Amino acid sequence: MDKLNHYRQLIRECLLPYLEMKPSGGEIEVYKMFDTEDDHYQIFHAGWDGFQRIYGAVIHIDIIDDKIWIQYDGTEDGVANTLVELGVPKQDIVLAYHSAFLRQYDGFAVR
Repeated sequence: MDKLNHYRQLIRECLLPYLEMKPSGGEIEVYKMFDTEDDHYQIFHAGWDGFQRIYGAVIHIDIIDDKIWIQYDGTEDGVANTLVELGVPKQDIVLAYHSAFLRQYDGFAVR
């Protein structure tokens, strides 16, 4: 399996458990958006908690130039750690939610 397809599979494997984690309050649904053509992957919530609208990403990952870019991570465990446990080298993961300056200190790829 080539690297790109392997990373697509690992991302799906990493994100699918978050579909089972429905917020306890309100009428909030958990959605997945896996765009395997352009390599955008998201888990997001949408719904209502009383009179408050809930909408937003829990996790957003892209594959750009054969690297996994974590655009947003709202999990407690850290998706990057899970990807490393699954065998993805740190030099192939970019924590995009860190500024370009801070990335040099996080132990993952800068770009």
